[in-house]
Amino acid sequence: MFMRRALFVLFLLVCSIGHASAQSTSDDVIVTVDSSSLRFSPSEVTVEEGQAVRFVWFGQALPHNAVADNGLFDSGEPARDVDYRFVFEVGTAGSYQFVCEPHESAGMVGTILVEAAPEPVLDEEQPPEKTPALSLVSSITLLAFVAVFRRPKED
Repeated sequence: MFMRRALFVLFLLVCSIGHASAQSTSDDVIVTVDSSSLRFSPSEVTVEEGQAVRFVWFGQALPHNAVADNGLFDSGEPARDVDYRFVFEVGTAGSYQFVCEPHESAGMVGTILVEAAPEPVLDEEQPPEKTPALSLVSSITLLAFVAVFRRPKED
């Protein structure tokens, strides 16, 4: 019984790790604050639809925020510590101006250029695969569960 519980906990752990890694932010574009000149750094960035921009700063002497001129995104009230992420979904290609509300008059502005995501290239000769795939870890975990539950019970 203990073994089954241990395997169940292991299964839950593997599933939660898999879910967390699915939300990877390795391709996010990071925008910080240059406090010495009241500027975003970098002040101009280019992303592709589907990518995110993260506004990140900690321990600033003055509070800052990042707000799109057209209201598409808003990091909230100005703060000394900010970690705000916005994903530019498909269909949002274009140019977006943003400001730090308390320091806009000092020139703390920026631009995000969002390029259209490339169209997927399909091989005309082969139809796309419609078979769902499991990760290697999920497959091994599933096999372990089958092995445990299919084992003959000891008397």
